[in-house]
Amino acid sequence: MPRSVTLLAGVLLLAVGIALVAGGGLPRAGSVAPLALPSATATPAPSSSALSSTAPSVSPTPVPTIGPIPDGYRVQVPRLGIDLPIAEGDIEQDVVRQQTPEGFAFHFPGTAIPGTVGNSYLYAHARRGMFLSLWNARVGDDVTIRTPDGAELKFVVTEVHPRVPPADTSWLQPSGDERLTLQTSTGPNSGDPRFVVIAAPA
Repeated sequence: MPRSVTLLAGVLLLAVGIALVAGGGLPRAGSVAPLALPSATATPAPSSSALSSTAPSVSPTPVPTIGPIPDGYRVQVPRLGIDLPIAEGDIEQDVVRQQTPEGFAFHFPGTAIPGTVGNSYLYAHARRGMFLSLWNARVGDDVTIRTPDGAELKFVVTEVHPRVPPADTSWLQPSGDERLTLQTSTGPNSGDPRFVVIAAPA
């Protein structure tokens, strides 16, 4: 057997062994982000034959601002004691390797920037000082996004979903309205359900 194949097999076995030992019931560092990426299929637009010929002309839907979130944003939920800086998420680190850092809420790449039309998706660990208290969210809770220029974007919680399967990526899909989706984990394992909160502009 060639030496490169033997070396590759050894590295693979070592990685599997480390994963098995590390996964033996100890909390993993990052089972917070969704386990899968949303599918690239978009909802089809209605065909022209489905529209009434008497319908008024409608201007195109505003396009959400999608891209890395600039430095200086914060998410706050006063009743729950949440006040975190927002950083851009890293799909490789947070989704693939499940090693989301602590101390921040993360903006899921490809979702809308808060304050624009679309679904702004933020996630953080269920730890004290982070999104742990999100488990106590209620419809009607105030959510504030502070922008780098000091503006306050006000939202109100409209939906609370405490047991979302981790592979359910429908919550990441674009929306035609302005919304904020907050998500955290419910346990230390990647297969534990996610806790999802939806907020709309106040």
